[in-house]
Amino acid sequence: MEWVETIGKTIEEAKERALDQLGVHEEDADFEVLEEPKQGLFGRVRGEARVRARVRPTQARQKVDRRDRKRSEKADKADTTATTDQSPAPRQRAPRAPRAPKAATAAEDSAALSNTKPSDAKPAAAKASNASRSKARPANAATASGTTASGTTASGTTTNDDRVTTDNERKEQLVDARQVGEEAVRFMTELVSAFGLSGTAELLEDGDDLEVRVHGQELGLLVGPRGTTLQAVQDLARVAAQRRLGDHDTRLRVDVGGYRERRRVALGAFANQMADEVKSSGVARVLEPMSSADRKIIHDTLSGAAGIATRSEGDDPYRRVIIAPAND
Repeated sequence: MEWVETIGKTIEEAKERALDQLGVHEEDADFEVLEEPKQGLFGRVRGEARVRARVRPTQARQKVDRRDRKRSEKADKADTTATTDQSPAPRQRAPRAPRAPKAATAAEDSAALSNTKPSDAKPAAAKASNASRSKARPANAATASGTTASGTTASGTTTNDDRVTTDNERKEQLVDARQVGEEAVRFMTELVSAFGLSGTAELLEDGDDLEVRVHGQELGLLVGPRGTTLQAVQDLARVAAQRRLGDHDTRLRVDVGGYRERRRVALGAFANQMADEVKSSGVARVLEPMSSADRKIIHDTLSGAAGIATRSEGDDPYRRVIIAPAND
C-alpha cells in the first residue's frame, strides 16, 4: 500500500489521522516523521507536525518451500514403506488345544439327560417349533408388504421416516430473518460482556441482509489487526444462530465500533488514488493481498470509473486485486 501524508498540531494527532485514513491499528502501520512542530517564544508552538504512514507489508510464503516439504514427505513415506517391507514376518503361535469341560458341568449335563422323560421332550420340542414359526411370520409379512429399509414401500407410499424428514424441512423453511438477527444480537451482547467490555448491539435489517452493529468504547480487542478478529467473531455469530435455529438463507454481517465503515472509506479513497495513477501512467497496479470483503470494496468503488478495469487473481489468503487500464 502507498504512503499517505497527514498533518496535525502534534505528532500523535497526525498519526491518528493517518490511522483513520488507513483503517488499521497502530501496530499494523509504519510511520515516518517528516516535520515536527517547533517551539516558539513564550512556549508557543509554531508550525504543524507532518507524518507519512502506510500499512505494514506482509511477506507472502514462498511456494518453493511447500513443494520441498511435499517432496520430503514423499521421501519419508517411501523410506517407511521400504523399512516395513524388509522387516521379518512375525512368528506365528501354535494354536492352543481346546480346554476340556469341567467335570462338574459334564456331570450335571449327563444327570439332566438321564432325568428327562420321553413324554416331556415332545411338548418342549412342540413349543420350540411354535416359537420359531411365530418369529418368522412378522418377517414374512413385512417382506410381503414390500417395505424397504429406507421407509418407503414398494408401491411408493411414504412412511413415517419420510414424514419426519418433511417436518424438519418445514422447520428450516420457517426460520425468520429477524430470529437470526436477534440470536446474533444476543450472542454479541454476551460476547462483549464475557470480554469484560462495555457496549451495546443493535440490529439493522434489509430483507435477508442483516447487520449487527456493536457500539462502545475500547472495542479494538474484538477487531484485531486488519479486522481478522472481527471476521472470526462474525463467523462465530453466524454459527451460533445456525446451531440454535437451524439452517437459514440470511446474510449476516457484524461491525464493531464502526470499523467496517472506516475501512470502507479508507479503501475507497485508496482505490481512487490508485486508479488515477493507472490512468496517468497507463501501467496496471497490483495491490497487496486482501480479504474477500476488502476486495469487494475495491471492485465496487471502481466499477463505474471510466477507463479502468479491475480483476482478482491468486488463491486465498494471497488473492489480490489488479487495477489496469480498460483496454489492457
